[in-house]
Amino acid sequence: MEIRRAFDVLDHAMKTYPRTDALASKVDGQWVTWSTDEYVRIANQISYGLLSMGLKKGDKIVSASNNRPEWNFLDMGMMQIGVVHVPIYPTLSEEETAYIFQHSDARMAITSDSALFRKFEKNRTPNIEKIFTFDEVEGASNWKEIAELGEKNQKDWADKLPGIKASIQPEDLFTIIYTSGTTGVPKGVMLSHDNMMSNLRDALHILDLDHTERALSFLPLCHVLERIVHYGYQLQGYGLYYAENLGTIGQDLKEIKASTFVTVPRILEVMYDKIIAKGKALKGIKKQVFFWAVNLGQRYEHGGVNGPWYAFQLKIVDKLVFSKWREALGGHVKMVFSGGAALQPRLARVFTAAGILIQEGYGLTETSPVITINEKHYPDNMIGTVGLVLKSLEVKIASDGEILVKGPSVMMGYYKNEDLTREVMDADGWFRTGDIGEMVNGRFLKITDRKKEIFKNSGGKYIAPQSIENKIKESFFIENSMIIGENQKFTSAIISPNFRFLHDYCAKKSIHYRDNQELISKPQIIARYQQEIIALNKKLAPHEQVKRFRLVVDEWTSATGELSPTLKLKRKYLHDKYEALIKEVYYMSKNDDE
Repeated sequence: MEIRRAFDVLDHAMKTYPRTDALASKVDGQWVTWSTDEYVRIANQISYGLLSMGLKKGDKIVSASNNRPEWNFLDMGMMQIGVVHVPIYPTLSEEETAYIFQHSDARMAITSDSALFRKFEKNRTPNIEKIFTFDEVEGASNWKEIAELGEKNQKDWADKLPGIKASIQPEDLFTIIYTSGTTGVPKGVMLSHDNMMSNLRDALHILDLDHTERALSFLPLCHVLERIVHYGYQLQGYGLYYAENLGTIGQDLKEIKASTFVTVPRILEVMYDKIIAKGKALKGIKKQVFFWAVNLGQRYEHGGVNGPWYAFQLKIVDKLVFSKWREALGGHVKMVFSGGAALQPRLARVFTAAGILIQEGYGLTETSPVITINEKHYPDNMIGTVGLVLKSLEVKIASDGEILVKGPSVMMGYYKNEDLTREVMDADGWFRTGDIGEMVNGRFLKITDRKKEIFKNSGGKYIAPQSIENKIKESFFIENSMIIGENQKFTSAIISPNFRFLHDYCAKKSIHYRDNQELISKPQIIARYQQEIIALNKKLAPHEQVKRFRLVVDEWTSATGELSPTLKLKRKYLHDKYEALIKEVYYMSKNDDE
């Protein structure tokens, strides 16, 4: 059957790949599954219930929740009757939540637990008629009330639902996704059914596993990449399992024997750091063999270009080391998709060498989202790039290096903001991505930085901070960093240390400290970080080299505001937070000759 609207996915799954574990999550430590038949039945009950409450095509419902099967029931139930789903990050500030409530014109809101219910109630705007929760929360209406109302009134709506579904066209508004944003207020990206389904049709071939496979989900479902891949999993018949939390990913992968998952680079960085930490704890020959494997992995290239001797060594370390890495991820992972930010090429190399294929792609919420993807097999996969352009899209590089894209997956526009829509889309339909890039070998797209984040130093030289930040994070001592130096005579860095690694280092070196604040002030620690910066600078052009840095005691997270929900730096927030420190860096150096 033709997949033109998002709810066609569920109809297709029911007809072609019905399974007993279409959806699954942990309840009281045990996996609980929902069959495809139950999925369809509950989604229909939600549709009947919403219709009984007076909701109609074009009405909006905001949701904020952890990943769970109930999210899918509501998502499908809404879209089948033309109600527009507005999923938002649970970690948004109260101000952002209230703004989206009001700006989206939502009639209802659905959230997961008591803490989010309190936040929703506190920031509720007059247009929100009712708030429901997934968990049982005292004083709150539960989502099951919608399903129960639907079941009660099923006779009134069951015969009408097919006609309602048939009236919904591919070009109709399907969802509004508010960009997480690193600056300014969130923008409501309007996507039609056709925007997302055309994108899914173009990219579906990369999900080429057997329909008996299982996928693990842990990226927020309000993230457009996780959402579209979810629909792809369902089209291909995979069982969809939800991780308990980010800390249980390894265990969850083992328990369900997952074959695939979607991630952002930061999660892969954390996985890699944990693996390396275990390697550093080894002794003698085991440690030597471990790092022999790592060094080989970081030299990996597709197509066997490293020669037969390299391939022979790789077979040896695969049995001795890399097989254990695969076991740590459950032993069944066949492919991993990475998006949302730039992936360090060394991670793509070493994981791929270890038999864990990383397929990096690129896209934006405004493009529904995939623009490019690295295919599974060489020569259509190139490490260090974000892959090949999808077949129904056109990409060109503007004179200033900005990536422009055109095609059926480009958004309808920003909700209630025609001026901003015109700023990013020209009359011919070309969307300005805001990213700077280049084509490699005429086929592969490579991202070099965000257009708005590139800055000039006082000498007129351009600095692309993301590429430097990616290199600096290769240090085990560094959790995160922000490169600064706009209109200044040299480049500097604000560094958030990897305190877990740093504490282990101090224990081995007998360095004593009362707390992290004292630790980062110790001369021997500052000197150790200076060594890391010296190593970094060898990889950089003279004008890019980091001349000064400052360590900060804060660990940067989305919850504390330094990172967006997709774990990108919120530069304006960081600049404001460390304004005094930044002034100190450049004030102290006024008389220097650096």
